[in-house]
Amino acid sequence: MNIDILITNGRIIDGTGSPWFWGDLGIGDVNTGEGRICAVGPPGSLKAGRTIDARGQAVCPGFIDMHTHSDLVPLTEPLHSAKLMQGVTTDVIGQDGLSYAPLTDELVPYFRQCFKPINGDPEGLDWKWRTVAEYLDMFDRRVAGNIVMLVPHGNIRAAVLGLDSRAPTPEELVQMQRLTDQAMRDGAVGLSTGLTYAPCIYGDTHELAELCKVVAKYGGFFAPHLRSYGARMEEAVEEAIDICTKARIPLHLTHFNAGFSTGKGKAEYYIERIDRARREGLDVTADHYPYLAGSTFLSGILPGWVHEGGLENVARRLRDAETRNRIRHELEVTGCDGMHGVPIEWDRIVLSNVESEKNAALVGLNFEEISGRLGKPAMDCYADLLLEEDFSAACLAFFGIEENVRRFMRHPAFMGGSDGLLIGVRPHPRAYGTFPRFLGKYVRELGILTLEDCVRKLTSLPARRLGFLDRGIIRPGMAADLVIFDPDTVEDTATYDNPRSYPIGIPYVIVNGQIVKEDNTQTDALPGRALKNPFVT
Repeated sequence: MNIDILITNGRIIDGTGSPWFWGDLGIGDVNTGEGRICAVGPPGSLKAGRTIDARGQAVCPGFIDMHTHSDLVPLTEPLHSAKLMQGVTTDVIGQDGLSYAPLTDELVPYFRQCFKPINGDPEGLDWKWRTVAEYLDMFDRRVAGNIVMLVPHGNIRAAVLGLDSRAPTPEELVQMQRLTDQAMRDGAVGLSTGLTYAPCIYGDTHELAELCKVVAKYGGFFAPHLRSYGARMEEAVEEAIDICTKARIPLHLTHFNAGFSTGKGKAEYYIERIDRARREGLDVTADHYPYLAGSTFLSGILPGWVHEGGLENVARRLRDAETRNRIRHELEVTGCDGMHGVPIEWDRIVLSNVESEKNAALVGLNFEEISGRLGKPAMDCYADLLLEEDFSAACLAFFGIEENVRRFMRHPAFMGGSDGLLIGVRPHPRAYGTFPRFLGKYVRELGILTLEDCVRKLTSLPARRLGFLDRGIIRPGMAADLVIFDPDTVEDTATYDNPRSYPIGIPYVIVNGQIVKEDNTQTDALPGRALKNPFVT
């Protein structure tokens, strides 16, 4: 294979965790759209027409974001700059059991409206797809980065049961299994669920285990948003382990954090539980983000029963004084499932996005501040805002614990996942800064990870979890997804006040052999592929 692009004088960090070494790297087959690493050798040993001088910077595999909400935005903004500018060459979508395939004609309006605060509802988007295969084709060779998909449990459940809060009949469960089977054959790599979000929240352990048995046939894994990351987290972890043990399927604990007051001092407990499961033969991995705030759609913190039947029913319940007071009690006193069993602290919930001009000035304020400005209780501000915005509102929730973030980060089975929302007036900065933050703050500044191990967690470890054994490592024959960065200067610049800010210290990004970022500026190349399940022939 001829060398089309040569990267010289780089400190090659190959993604395995091995120490870096000086070397040159050749990329071939660039013009086919399937660029591959064709040679790795000592400095000065390779020749090519197009040369990139890395000048002592690090050269590593492209970063894989294991938890994203890039489900719609790249279809109308194909450069996908928030991710490509920080070195992410592959996004994993279909997270938290809520995505956009498979779909039925009847469900399209619900999914477009209900999940608008997470993914928006881009103008001009043709909602012509219905299957996972058709959906993935919308991305293939049409976006800058690669896309991988999980089967969303909520879509499967809604297609068969609608938004009912009940268990499926045996016949309905078979229908759900058939839909899951088709989604896996269409290219999905695993099953996700969101067990604090409707309609996923209505599924029980048996239902999930039966669906996971289907996923296991295709080499997939289970990626649950747990029923609780707060008061009942220990029980929620046990449920996930039980499901995967019964289904004989790997478990991937998505955006795994032990936050809230209930998570203090619990990191070692969860590390030991993961290690014990692995000793007993269960393949357990996890991802997390290096921030203390989470983000979600604003209605997502309501009790699960409020969501039954769809948004019209949610609105009716919020307008009814007696029902609103019941919701108030569950949120503020007992702690509901939407708030992970912990009574809400309104000063930790910050409004991050609305659609109306009326409420635009409230963005960036927490609900205690909003309460003071509007002169009514925080709960009423919250409920009224949901109604006024027709549920198109999002929030940040500051419940993280730094010592837990650092402890989980050091575990060998943990990898990076931004969980970043790409829309809104003031989205979470993790959408723009997760990967340089790992490299800048937690490697260079704090020394929590070595550079080589951090790169492993962002490249080969997620690639192995996804089943893509031809990515995530620098070796001849591997896909040419690559990042060139300066270990001494790489840094996230996105903040909560200024979240749409690109990082520094990452001058080059290459996807499938094509340069998508050159000299710190994004090109117009769209070489991204829909990467389908490699275990399906």
